[in-house]
Amino acid sequence: MTLSTPASPSPPSDPQLPSEYTILVPVEDLRAAGRLIQLASALMPIHEGEARGKVITLGVVAIPEELALTEGAVPARMHRQQLGRLRRSGKSPRVEMHTLVRVHRQVWQGIVEAAQEESVNLILLGWGGRPEEGTAGGSVLGTTIDEAVRNAPCDIAVAKGLNLQATKRILVPIRGGPHAALAFKLATGLADRVDGTVTALRIETPDTDAAELARDVEEFAAVLATAARPDRVRDVVVNADSVIAAICQQAEHHQVVVMGAAAGPPDSGMLFGPIADGLAKQIDRAMVIVKTKLAGTATHDEWESLFPRPAPAPGPLDISGVVDRWFAENTFDSREFERIDELVRLKRQQGLTISLGLPALNEEETLGAILKSVKAELCDRHPLLDEIVLIDSRSTDRTREVARELGIPIHIHQDVLPQYGAHIGKGEALWKSLHVLTGDIIAWIDTDIRNIHPRFVYGLIGPLLKDRRIKFVKGFYKRPIRGPGGLQATGGGRVTELTARPLLNLFFPELSGLIQPLSGEQAGRREVLDQLPFMTGYGVEIGLLLDLLGKYGLQSIGQVDLKRRVHRNQTLASLSAMAFTILQVAMRRLEQRHQLQLLPEANRSMKLIQHDRDRFHVEVKQLGDVERPAIATLPEYQAAHARTGTPRPEQDQSLGAVGSALEAGSSGAT
Repeated sequence: MTLSTPASPSPPSDPQLPSEYTILVPVEDLRAAGRLIQLASALMPIHEGEARGKVITLGVVAIPEELALTEGAVPARMHRQQLGRLRRSGKSPRVEMHTLVRVHRQVWQGIVEAAQEESVNLILLGWGGRPEEGTAGGSVLGTTIDEAVRNAPCDIAVAKGLNLQATKRILVPIRGGPHAALAFKLATGLADRVDGTVTALRIETPDTDAAELARDVEEFAAVLATAARPDRVRDVVVNADSVIAAICQQAEHHQVVVMGAAAGPPDSGMLFGPIADGLAKQIDRAMVIVKTKLAGTATHDEWESLFPRPAPAPGPLDISGVVDRWFAENTFDSREFERIDELVRLKRQQGLTISLGLPALNEEETLGAILKSVKAELCDRHPLLDEIVLIDSRSTDRTREVARELGIPIHIHQDVLPQYGAHIGKGEALWKSLHVLTGDIIAWIDTDIRNIHPRFVYGLIGPLLKDRRIKFVKGFYKRPIRGPGGLQATGGGRVTELTARPLLNLFFPELSGLIQPLSGEQAGRREVLDQLPFMTGYGVEIGLLLDLLGKYGLQSIGQVDLKRRVHRNQTLASLSAMAFTILQVAMRRLEQRHQLQLLPEANRSMKLIQHDRDRFHVEVKQLGDVERPAIATLPEYQAAHARTGTPRPEQDQSLGAVGSALEAGSSGAT
């Protein structure tokens, strides 16, 4: 055996290390989850002055084929709550923690898809050793680990029996290639976290010819030169007849073995090659085995060409399955976000500001209670909101006085951007509020709510802070209605059930899973909202949803259960006018979507039937929203919000692949 001096110093940064290194940790057994999360943080190959790290814990809800994917909604919520309670001891300020929950038919599919969506660098799986056929092994069940390794779009690591309290002496066998380089990178990162040392092992066997030996020596040196802390590394060269025996012998003096996989055909039954698989069965030491997805490896090129996999046959798009899965993954419960201090932490961690805009017209009766409740809990007690602003539409009662007495800033929407004129309607107020509100996240709630609770606000904000896929959130709730016998538990939301949801199911089925598409309780990211046109009246909600779906995809939309909402119910005549306007907007979007003209000119007048005691008469009313352009196109807005142009909206890749089959959806006023 030859013992060499520590590796020579080299520049501390890795030029291949991304600005943010992300590790995905699929979790099935919560008892083992804490250890895996700690390990992920410890394996993070970041050093002072380099990249930041992010650990994403993933829960996958597997739904059997015989059940609809919507059955995953409640388990998904439970997974989110359980994962949210996980804490990592000794957390580093350079490592962020996030949680995700996905619903799939197979666990491994959820793992692979999440890795793609989040552009992760490494998937870390727990491994209890290769299980017997048909039995569970490690923290993932059955063939999950096999399929995840075979289909991973990134680097992958499996850990067996590792305890961070006993990882001071780390052995890294190196035989060259990207797998070994990744193993060495993770091992040196681990040594940094635990104040340990790394032994880099090179093995020379009698059957190695001169050319191969020279290549091994060169690659060994190249790997060692990447060490950010050479003082923690020593290199050892041994001569041995058996590679496995040599590693086993060296492992006796170390606490953990970190090694790269070797190439092998995908149907060989050896995920990591014969050496790694053999060692996993023989040594009783903790192990981490890694496999890179870099192009140029045998796994990626040679074996894929030798054993090509047939491309899946294209089939018809399953809209129902897409919607069911969206419903299960993107339907939240406001109780998930009751820890407002955690939302504040996430807001600060992400460097975001949050605004609440309150559109109002003659709401003196309910506005005071709304302002007091929200301000006390979400501004004074917990600094979740950075501002609350009243967007008034020239109320004639004491609405503005109520806000002024409570110190709430007031803007009259007709006086905002006056050079562009002013229209009557809630949508106009929302559009102009984007100019006066300053937050990165904008939330709106109606001001006629009689049973106000802070969850009407934090419930909308929570999904945006916890899932960066989500760009816009709609609230839903039970809608009581006041009848002859008093308040009845259900019956509200008549336009929703009789117009909006049937309309969506017929023409925009992608949005058929929305429970309250016309809800006035909604929140979104400014970078998205200012890219969308706004209808000026009742059509604003349906228009936003249709355009969100068309530009950003279904996965950009979330919905949250706000429990119960009591408010002023409108007359049937008012609801009829509302439904008429919503249909107008939907027709317009259908024409744009299919590039056709359904009617030469949409009728903008509606004959409303009025009943006066003993007779009926017809009242003609002009109805129709004006479409305001995306506010980011206005130079005044760009100047006020430091915008120099209109950024190109990002497309949701999960739906982009299906082309025009998944396009706009819809929603409207309640």
